[in-house]
Amino acid sequence: MAALQPASVIAVIGSGAMGSGIAQVAAAAGHTVKLYDTRAEAITVALAGIGTIYSKLADKGKMTHAEAEAARARLHAVTSLADVADAALVVEAIVEDLDVKRGLFAELEGIVAQDAILATNTSSISITAIGAKLRRPERLVGMHFFNPVPLMALVEVISGLATDAQVANTVYDTAASWGKNPVHAKSTPGFIVNRVARPFYAEGWRLLQEQAADAATIDAVLREAGGFRMGPFELMDLIGHDVNYSVTRSVFEAYYGDPRFTPSVLQQEMVNAGFLGRKAGRGCYRYGEGAQAPVVQAEAPLPRPDYVGHSLEAGADGRQTAAMLERFRAHGIDVHNRNSAEGHQHGEAPAFHCNGAAIYLTDGRTATARARANRHDDTVVFDLVGDPVNATRIAIAAADQCSPAACNAAVALFQAAGFTVTRLDDVPGLAVMRTVAMLANEAADAVHQGVCSAAAADIAMQKGVNYPRGPLAWADAIGVGHIVKVLENLATSYGEDRYRVSPLLRRRHAAGTTIHA
Repeated sequence: MAALQPASVIAVIGSGAMGSGIAQVAAAAGHTVKLYDTRAEAITVALAGIGTIYSKLADKGKMTHAEAEAARARLHAVTSLADVADAALVVEAIVEDLDVKRGLFAELEGIVAQDAILATNTSSISITAIGAKLRRPERLVGMHFFNPVPLMALVEVISGLATDAQVANTVYDTAASWGKNPVHAKSTPGFIVNRVARPFYAEGWRLLQEQAADAATIDAVLREAGGFRMGPFELMDLIGHDVNYSVTRSVFEAYYGDPRFTPSVLQQEMVNAGFLGRKAGRGCYRYGEGAQAPVVQAEAPLPRPDYVGHSLEAGADGRQTAAMLERFRAHGIDVHNRNSAEGHQHGEAPAFHCNGAAIYLTDGRTATARARANRHDDTVVFDLVGDPVNATRIAIAAADQCSPAACNAAVALFQAAGFTVTRLDDVPGLAVMRTVAMLANEAADAVHQGVCSAAAADIAMQKGVNYPRGPLAWADAIGVGHIVKVLENLATSYGEDRYRVSPLLRRRHAAGTTIHA
């Protein structure tokens, strides 16, 4: 099967934000679209809104006025489900309730043609469960769009146990013909995005709970060092803590209490207090008139260091350090090579050396533990930066044994390279590295368990939640071996199964290949 032709009728059930967005996209792609809702007034509002959007797009030159008028003319309100009998594809976008969805599809089975495809826009309910009581569950498929539908490129095409592969492929091709980036996934809790994204929030909460820094500082590090469009706390404020917490609990319960998905007691307190985010005027931040922007922690400017040395080994573990070395040199920092004896006098390479400080990329250990292992008190670790050339901020942590002078030397070094330096408390893995490692680990497990391909996992996280890079591509860039080391050290530090390493990562590490090999 190929994509449904523009002459095919598309029916959309539900005229809320998701349903109207789907209708807008389908009509713009050339389909006659029938929009149904149990509330006639809601359909009227939705169609008027879509028409206004088409007009604005035409005014901006993103479609012609003739195309806008033609798309508007292809939209039709229907007041009875019987009116969608000629639909080749019915997309349901109603309340997230299993029984309600089952009832709707059971009714639709008696209305549409035998070869019509039934699709659900559910974000969390099992496709297998929705279709279990249908006479022909093989024609039910998940078609999970992301909000706002016209702007977000991702569509997760989700197959339940009974879904026919040709049906899934037709929906995949149809979504692509609408200008979307579809990915195939199996029906498992959270599908791809809502599963793989959990560590982005979970590690943020753990950092906050362990007092690594305040929420605004953690957000700034993830944004300005990691390259994420938003930090975890500002994003949860936007989503709504009630919604985000509910999804986390749902995934946690669906995986029978797997510690990887454990909800945060801090977020539970936010929900209990009614601090739900932007919509409530207060979440991790305050909103509204008089709300003051929080101050992000940054180290005061220090004089440029007199001497910088480096001991750099080849291999995966040295990639990020090598990239940092290039940035130092681009900013005019004279970095001296250390001979092998000097390079290893503090126990490990790769490292930078500045006025007595040994400065390492984090490997998941605290700076304090690393200082003890290396028998060098003046140890500082620095966090992963997503783009070593253009990142504007970097996070560091100093060992408890580290002298103020040595810590200041590390701060001065990174400042000389153009970074705003944020000092975190000495937590394992710092902020960006532990978050990226856990995202890669979860994506790897999804691939290992046959939920999706590696390419699909990366596309989903980039197009569905705007990550700067797919987590598995990021792991390849950092080095699978270093990701494994970070996770192992996090597991040792915490003694929790939460940080267990995905078998796929271990396998690729053992083979010396990338995830995308």
